[in-house]
Amino acid sequence: MIKVERILCPLDMTKESEEALRYAVGLARGYGAKLMLCHCGGQTAAATQNGDGAEVARRVETIFEDALAHHLGASDFSTLDWEGFILDADDPGAAITREAAARGADLIVMRSRRRPLSAALLGSTAETVCRTAPCSVLVTHAREREWVGFSAGDTDLGRVLVAHDFSDRSELALQYGLSFARKFGAELHLLHVLPEPVGEAPELAWVAGTARSLYHDATRRLEESVTGEEGRGVRVVRAVLTGKPYEEVLAYAAEHEIDLICLGSDGVGHGLLALFGSNADRVLRLAPCPTLIARPYKPSASRADDSVHRPAA
Repeated sequence: MIKVERILCPLDMTKESEEALRYAVGLARGYGAKLMLCHCGGQTAAATQNGDGAEVARRVETIFEDALAHHLGASDFSTLDWEGFILDADDPGAAITREAAARGADLIVMRSRRRPLSAALLGSTAETVCRTAPCSVLVTHAREREWVGFSAGDTDLGRVLVAHDFSDRSELALQYGLSFARKFGAELHLLHVLPEPVGEAPELAWVAGTARSLYHDATRRLEESVTGEEGRGVRVVRAVLTGKPYEEVLAYAAEHEIDLICLGSDGVGHGLLALFGSNADRVLRLAPCPTLIARPYKPSASRADDSVHRPAA
């Protein structure tokens, strides 16, 4: 069973990162989870080093209270379980993953500025975290379908899409999709994408027969993926398509007005193949809605070191 008890939300005190905070607040309220806010590096972190302990704590508390005030009423603010801290680190992506491991985060919620595909070698903090985090990561971005209100953290999650290739990592994505669907009353869409026929077989009839066999097998496995008690109370829509996985996922999400895409990723590899060939990377950069990259929970995958400054608010 998926556990969402501790949510980490990195902020850089810009309007863009506060949009991620809106989702983090909504999820923390929905799951009754502890919300952990962190700010990485920059002038704010440097300024805190020049004050005494009380002054540092006051500055940190003010920074995060002001950010939360945009999304919570007075009554909600008093009931939200949260803490804030500052990370003094030159590499925000590495600092975030270390902190997530050190604090036992179950989910990271953050904003992406969406570099273009042509700039893939430059990477981004969100993509780095998605490849290395010790837990799953939900990434939001500009110009997306919204399902968390701009105040009070109210959620209206209508449709969740799980891209299922029957691997262990996509099975984990399915468990997240089911959890979100049950928690927020959303419709769950399961999509499997078959590869396009290569046309190398000597007889076209054999190729067509093989394609039909693959389609029926995929349909059967999707039917069996959510059964019995785990699917009780959740409306499930299943689809099998043919083509390039990331293209079909993106097209399906746009056509069916999907609010959240769940993908599995093991995050291995940082070479050209991983940067340019990953369906997860392409969906992250082009999705019309927030995307959740499901990763196995590994609290010992990273460790916060002595260079990370973490005053508690």
